[in-house]
Amino acid sequence: MHDRFLRACRREPTDVTPVWFMRQAGRYMAEYRALRQKYTLLDICRTPELALEVTLQPLRMGMDAAILFADILLPLEPMGAPFEFAKGEGPVIHAPVRDRGAIERLRVFEPEEGLGHVLQAVRLIRRELDGKTPLIGFAGAPFTIASYLIEGGKSSDYRLTKQLMWSDPESWTLLMGKISEVVRLFLRAQVEAGAQAVQLFDSWVGSLSIQDYREHVAPHVRYILRDLETTGVPVIHFGTNTASLLEEQRDAGGTVIGVDWRTPLSQAWQRVGHDRAVQGNLDPLLLCAPREVAERRARAVLAEAAGRPGHIFNLGHGIIPETPVDNVKAMVDLVHSIPTAELHAAGGAPA
Repeated sequence: MHDRFLRACRREPTDVTPVWFMRQAGRYMAEYRALRQKYTLLDICRTPELALEVTLQPLRMGMDAAILFADILLPLEPMGAPFEFAKGEGPVIHAPVRDRGAIERLRVFEPEEGLGHVLQAVRLIRRELDGKTPLIGFAGAPFTIASYLIEGGKSSDYRLTKQLMWSDPESWTLLMGKISEVVRLFLRAQVEAGAQAVQLFDSWVGSLSIQDYREHVAPHVRYILRDLETTGVPVIHFGTNTASLLEEQRDAGGTVIGVDWRTPLSQAWQRVGHDRAVQGNLDPLLLCAPREVAERRARAVLAEAAGRPGHIFNLGHGIIPETPVDNVKAMVDLVHSIPTAELHAAGGAPA
């Protein structure tokens, strides 16, 4: 197997730094846009053969891992909270969940029953990859999913989410408990279907203070991640705007900690501890910058890691739709052109 990614997740030496990108399949690619002329995003997510096709599209650029093409909100419908992607608005929850009664009506379901099409996509992708490239499964984290449910879609300040969290902590705990169990079961089912690593996306958790994360979120994340770690596959714990929460995320779990671009990688790694692997952390917008600027900044990220086993090169969040495909390919080639031994010799990091 082409297993650089998995070896780095286990903090084993690699010849060069493995690289994959969040949202590496999607709207920046002409092949994907062509499919979207025929199918909606949800159509693709719900059709295993289409999810397979889109998952494989970016691998021609040499990424060291594939990530399942799906969406973090897919569990909402089988939970009893249908949604759609409104043009220009993003996801819209038809009946936001904002009181105890609505929370009690949410279902905890078996993954094969409610998301069997996603698990079938995992099986198809593993079969097609034929052991050559590792497959990453994923799910949204409880706070991020809860915020969509409560706000009814995207939010700039998560006001309604925080109000429920602070004013009715019992209902908040019930909601987070239900989401956590759905996510835990879903990620376990992805591993059983063939995912060789999983990532928990906590996209909006950076809006919280340390105290609120510790009190209202960490116990639920810990419940998921500690259970997933018993499967033996790498477990990536990722959030955005989490410079203040890195130690809290570490304590909540995950064998790999995702780092966004706001914290120098070496500082982040020092804070979470070198007993964890780290993933990151180029600003996604640098893939739209002049090539020489992007290259200089990517080299700086690699220098921060200094060739230490356990670094997976990635972005601090997902590729944006305006990104030139050639820039993505050039970044993969650049990362793969620098031996980790050379980075180690230059940085003096312990091997």
